[in-house]
Amino acid sequence: MDSGLITIFLPIALAIVMAGMGLELTLKDFARVSKHPKAVLIALFCQLILLVGIAFLICKILALPPLLAVGLMLLAASPGGTTANLFSYLYKGDIALNITLTAINAIIAAVFLPFIVNFSILHFMNEGQQVGLQFTKVLQVFLIILVPVCIGMFIRHYAPHVAEKLNRPVRIFAVVFLLIIIIGAIIKERSNLIDYLGQIGLATALFCAISLMVGYFVPRMLGISSYQARACAFEIGIHNSTLAMTIALTIMASTTIAMPAAVYSIFMYIFATIFGILITKFAPQDAVKTV
Repeated sequence: MDSGLITIFLPIALAIVMAGMGLELTLKDFARVSKHPKAVLIALFCQLILLVGIAFLICKILALPPLLAVGLMLLAASPGGTTANLFSYLYKGDIALNITLTAINAIIAAVFLPFIVNFSILHFMNEGQQVGLQFTKVLQVFLIILVPVCIGMFIRHYAPHVAEKLNRPVRIFAVVFLLIIIIGAIIKERSNLIDYLGQIGLATALFCAISLMVGYFVPRMLGISSYQARACAFEIGIHNSTLAMTIALTIMASTTIAMPAAVYSIFMYIFATIFGILITKFAPQDAVKTV
C-alpha cells in the first residue's frame, strides 16, 4: 500500500467506522450495566482476561514468529464491533446487552489495547525489532478509538434523524473499508502469503473458534441465560479486525503485524455463522430471557 494512503486515508476511514459505532450508542447503553451487571462482568472477564491469555498460549504453543505473535495479541486485545450486534440479531441474542458491551469495550480498549500490545512486543520481540507504542502512539490509539465514537454519540443524541440517515451508509462503508485493507495487506505481502497462511492460519482459526465457545459456554456455566450468552458469544467472538489492521498498518507501520487480523477476518464470518446455526439448533433459548 502507498505510504500516503496508509498514513492519511486509513486513520480517516477508521474514524468514520468508529463514529458509525457511536451512531448506534447512547448514554443509556452505559447505564444499562446496572440492569445486567453479572452478564456484563462475565463477558468482560472472558474478553479481557481469558481470551488474551488464550491468544498468548496459542502464540507460545504454535511458536509463532514474533511479529505475527504481536499481531495475534493485538487482535485479541481489540474490542468487539457492531457486526456482533448483527449476528446477535440473526441468532436471537440479547441485542441490548451487545450494545452495552460494545459501548464499554470502546472505552476500555483505548487503555487496554496499548498495554497488551506493548507487553507483547517486550515478550516476543528482540530489542533490535522494537516497534512499540510509545506515549504519542498510545495517544493516537486513544484518539482513534474514543474521539470518533464520542462524535457519533453526540450526533445520535442531538440529531437522531441525521444518525439514522448515516447509519446504513457508514455500515456499508465499514464493510468496503475492511475489504480494501485486507486486499491491500495481501497484495503487499503476496510473496509471503503462503508462508503467512501456514504460520498464522491455524492460530487464527483456533482463536476464532475458541473465542466463540468461551463467549457462550463460560457465561452459561456461570448461570447466564442462553439468550444473553448468545450476545456474549458474538461480542467476544467477533473482534474488531478493522481496528487491529489499521493500528498495525498506520501506528505500528507493519504489514506483517496486520496479517493475523486479515486472516482472522476470513474465518470470522464463516465460524460465527456456523456457530450461530449450531447454538440455534442444539441450545434452545431459556424460557426467561433475563439474568
